[in-house]
Amino acid sequence: MATMGEPLTLARDVKRSIELLDKLQKGGEVPTTKLAALQKVLQSDFLSAVREVYEHVYETVDIQSELQSLRTISPKGSQDVRASATAKATVAAFAASEGHAHPRVVELPKTEEGLGFNVMGGKEQNSPIYISRIIPGGVADRHGGLKRGDQLLSVNGVCVEGENHEKAVELLKQAQNSVKLVVRYTPRVLEEMELRFDKQRAARRRQHMQ
Repeated sequence: MATMGEPLTLARDVKRSIELLDKLQKGGEVPTTKLAALQKVLQSDFLSAVREVYEHVYETVDIQSELQSLRTISPKGSQDVRASATAKATVAAFAASEGHAHPRVVELPKTEEGLGFNVMGGKEQNSPIYISRIIPGGVADRHGGLKRGDQLLSVNGVCVEGENHEKAVELLKQAQNSVKLVVRYTPRVLEEMELRFDKQRAARRRQHMQ
């Protein structure tokens, strides 16, 4: 585990584990079927998603409230608290995505042309905040990591689940140089939300015509 000032090396650790599994398979001391199954897990998209979200949360998690609850704490203890808080937040993110795609971390450069996508929804509309449009040729389109239908979970480490639309927009505007997003792909929910908004707009038009 990395110390407070050091970056995590989970990607390197996973790669090293796969290399060691290869050596064990060649040695023939352990049943190859079990080793192959473990290797498949280490190389899976799911584990990659868990690693990305864990690393992002580790970089941004606020452990001050956890530390304040402890009377004395050593540097090793603070590492343990940070790791524990990160693990809890990562598990919560994946638990919230049950039945949907797993959370992903998408990092985009912040330039004068903006980020190249639009968002809709929010607490005031009784809906999650979603990526409603990827502007053709824009930053997000060129990057390729973001999709229309992605639900926005956090912006630069700040959770936007259950927040107002303006909160998410303001966080995106405040970002400098780059913005790191945690998203999950749930296009069906976006379609339902857009259909609901269309019905509401149609109802308002009918009221104005009466």
